[in-house]
Amino acid sequence: MMKGGAELSGLDLQLKGKRALVTGGSRGVGAAAVHLLSKAGADVGIAYHNRAAEAEDVVDAARARGVRCWAEAGDLTDRNVVDRLFERVVSEFGGLDIFVGNAGVWPVADIPVSEMDDARWHRTVAVNLDSIFFTTRAALRCMSDDGRVVLVSSTAGQRGEAYHSDYAATKGAIISLVKGLCTEVGDRGITVNAVAPGWIDTEMSQNALQGEDREAIEAAIPIGRVATAEDVAGPIVLLCSDMARHITGETVNVNGGSVLAG
Repeated sequence: MMKGGAELSGLDLQLKGKRALVTGGSRGVGAAAVHLLSKAGADVGIAYHNRAAEAEDVVDAARARGVRCWAEAGDLTDRNVVDRLFERVVSEFGGLDIFVGNAGVWPVADIPVSEMDDARWHRTVAVNLDSIFFTTRAALRCMSDDGRVVLVSSTAGQRGEAYHSDYAATKGAIISLVKGLCTEVGDRGITVNAVAPGWIDTEMSQNALQGEDREAIEAAIPIGRVATAEDVAGPIVLLCSDMARHITGETVNVNGGSVLAG
């Protein structure tokens, strides 16, 4: 049962035998997406940085559902690591049908642009944008026609985020990448979309979601609660299915209406 959501076992998304890769798949939204993809019958490769135990737990759970699943560690800001990852994709699966680009970081410290050092800016751009470019490029090179690309952006990429402008800039760039890329690969039947979550109750945001701060955040969300990882994974997997085959170049907001609330 999805936490706070609906059971998907009665819905056939026709992903049986599809070959998927999810980056940032050892925890949070990535892990939730792997679980749903494997429940829908897809074989899944997982890219992760340094959470080996968590990644193996996700792999074991997927394999228990009768699908092929494996995990590959590495820093996706390094093109050599990305090359190695996709060599394994081709070796294990022979290619891809689905790519979910989810790896990223939200720097915790509040820092105005006037005080932000080069190191923070470059690290955020490398993790959130360079890695998406490297992996998406490699995915398209081995993707079958009628494939699916889903990139994880953020509400911050649409309306900005004070003191986290580096994060917002990278997430806004992902939305622009989706809009351009969908026209490049549309003649192959490949769809390219983004999912833009608001606040999610995951490890990455746990420090910000405590006590009165959480209460204030939830009060600003019309639906009245912070999303779970599964709330975001559901729309991702839907966009990977033929049910969304005529949706491309779009950004699906998964934020409980928080953008509308301003």
